Amino acid sequence: MAPAPYLFPSRLLPLEPEIMAWARPQLPAGGDCLASALALAPSIKANFRYHTKATQADTPVAEAFAIRRGVCQDFAHVLIVALRSVGLPAAYVSGYLRTYPPPGQPRLVGADAMHAWVAVWCGPQRGWVGIDPTNGVLANADHLVVGMGRDYSDISPIDGVFVGGWSQK
Repeated sequence: MAPAPYLFPSRLLPLEPEIMAWARPQLPAGGDCLASALALAPSIKANFRYHTKATQADTPVAEAFAIRRGVCQDFAHVLIVALRSVGLPAAYVSGYLRTYPPPGQPRLVGADAMHAWVAVWCGPQRGWVGIDPTNGVLANADHLVVGMGRDYSDISPIDGVFVGGWSQK
């Protein structure tokens, strides 16, 4: 997938001065795309609270950023705006997070449910690299991709059949 469409603001993700101001001091000097994403994702995990009632699917990214609370969709949107603000192509990825934690360890936030994370374009050698800001980690084989777009509106389910647990929303 070509990276150019993922450089620019989208309908749900305008460039937000507050997010840009927050992100820039955290980026490594001369850092590449992956170093930049890996600097911001753990900061989101550490400074934003996962709270399912704090936002709705249509909450603007600036509002979720201001309250520092939300869900994986909000955290992915914040990271995308931050990365795009410094010229890095970033995409919204939706899918499932499957985890089998080691004995005694907690499951990642969003496990075994629809989840959102970010893909950042790291050039033709690396391609798209997944970053999960909700958990502050690189996406791995347990991040199962369903769709990728510029923001949630590009890949939101609009009709069809869902087979899964009753607790999904």
